[in-house]
Amino acid sequence: MRTRTFAFAAASGAALLAVAALPATARDARRSVAPALSAEGSVSAADLLGKVEGCSQISHGKYRTDAQAAATVPVCGKNGAVFWKADLDIVCDGRTSRACNKNTDPWFQPDTSFHQSDDQPLSAEKLPFVVVPSPGPVWNYASSGIKGGSVAAVIYRNKVVYAVVGDTGPSGIIGEASYATAKALGMDPDPKTGGADSGVTYILFKGSEVNPIESHGAAVRLGNRLARRFVANN
Repeated sequence: MRTRTFAFAAASGAALLAVAALPATARDARRSVAPALSAEGSVSAADLLGKVEGCSQISHGKYRTDAQAAATVPVCGKNGAVFWKADLDIVCDGRTSRACNKNTDPWFQPDTSFHQSDDQPLSAEKLPFVVVPSPGPVWNYASSGIKGGSVAAVIYRNKVVYAVVGDTGPSGIIGEASYATAKALGMDPDPKTGGADSGVTYILFKGSEVNPIESHGAAVRLGNRLARRFVANN
């Protein structure tokens, strides 16, 4: 379960201010250093985004993207899916690896809410997964047919990556995904400096489940099939 300690951010304020002082192009470059992989599946980002232009809000209120941010992000409903548009904060929680450990991630936790088929935590470095807010007064993901292993289409800069629901986070914050998700989207995946401030769309398909949860290939196959259905039915 994701519960970041935001005291670290205050302790490293000088470094953050230094990044903020960079020209926009320099900041963007730091957030896009990882090479983008080839597109997954046969459904384009444009086709998916064309179906989520408006929002029929199903959440009882809105989410923050960070602890200090205003609550501006609703969860929206469509035929066969829920979606939101937010930022992407890097999650490195789960199995300890070269890229994800206490040294690389100040907020690292060696577990995830949902486990792989051998009951070990998921690997944020290897597996594209998204984080859903823990059930709370704003929204309960289970009430929308979403569970651990549900498949999600994550879209950024006209690129689609299929991921699974792999972890839960704070009940009032939304917009987190694993190191592997960010890398596949072409973002800087470093949990300290990477991610995206905005422009990320998360489409989660109701009633879906990838089995086994740790198989990215299975997520792509199921996600592509559900994405085609989503475009046809909305």
